[in-house]
Amino acid sequence: MNLRSSGSLVLSKAIQGFISFKSAEGLSDRTVDSYDRLLQKWLEQVGEREIRKITAAEITGYLSWLRTEYTPHRFSGKNEPLSPKTLRNVWVTLCSFFAWAARELQIANVMKDVPAPKFKVAPVDPFNQADVQAMLKVCLYSKEVQPGNRKGFVMRLPYGHRDQAIILVLVDTGLRAMELCSLKVGDVDLKTGKVEVKHGASGGAKGGKGRTVYLGKAVRRAVWRHLAEREDGDDGPAPLFASKDNRPFNPSSLRQLIQGIAERASVKKAYPHRFRHTFAITYLRSGGDVFTLQSLLGHNSLDMVRRYALIADLDVEKAHRKASPADNWHL
Repeated sequence: MNLRSSGSLVLSKAIQGFISFKSAEGLSDRTVDSYDRLLQKWLEQVGEREIRKITAAEITGYLSWLRTEYTPHRFSGKNEPLSPKTLRNVWVTLCSFFAWAARELQIANVMKDVPAPKFKVAPVDPFNQADVQAMLKVCLYSKEVQPGNRKGFVMRLPYGHRDQAIILVLVDTGLRAMELCSLKVGDVDLKTGKVEVKHGASGGAKGGKGRTVYLGKAVRRAVWRHLAEREDGDDGPAPLFASKDNRPFNPSSLRQLIQGIAERASVKKAYPHRFRHTFAITYLRSGGDVFTLQSLLGHNSLDMVRRYALIADLDVEKAHRKASPADNWHL
């Protein structure tokens, strides 16, 4: 079938062609799956029909329905309305789909007349040193138990060293949740601190782009201590961090683990990505430069790094006095 002469193509076939195109572009499986899931949900609501008959008003109505009437079903059991960010993701997906359709099927791009849902970027709120220290402290021991009239006692937690290592790796590298969950024992060199975040879906890197990050000495010791307790601690292909049933963590289970630790430590609003913010801002405040930070975080542009720089409240005047070429060269 010649797609360029197929403006009468039905939605399901068009979506199939779009997903195949995005897969061929080399996007990560996660990104392609997200496109497919959001478009299939849209198709389920609007029904099968020719793509050229879709109007901007109908898409605007669909976005309105998602915002006001749709009740999502989540694994957690929570049924809050979709967040503004999720609605924005739906709009972005439809924009990408119709831009492709306009090129391949020679139809009008109706998304040009669909306004983007308003989306306020959430403020970046890093952990402070006391937050991280409190979470590390509660990893090793349970809360004190008071058995009647007997003296209270605490119990050592079986996965304390693992949990401490997870927190320290997150705060010292800025890894995304999926990147940390995808790490293997062989990806970490405890002598040098080098950590290889593999490209492609298996490495968890966003956009499929791998990179190298580093662990400081304290974190290397924590990871070594964790692996020393495991029978497969020297097995390169084994997951660096595994749950109690010896399965690799996934972003959901990692989030639950962090939230449980934070609750015991009385730290609010704890989630894996907040460690990424903490790493970035602390890195800049400690003298790191924005270009190296961009590489360590795996960002394609400096946009997010600029936000971190503003929050870090960098003393530009002081930095220039230190790095001035004319002064350093005694010109």
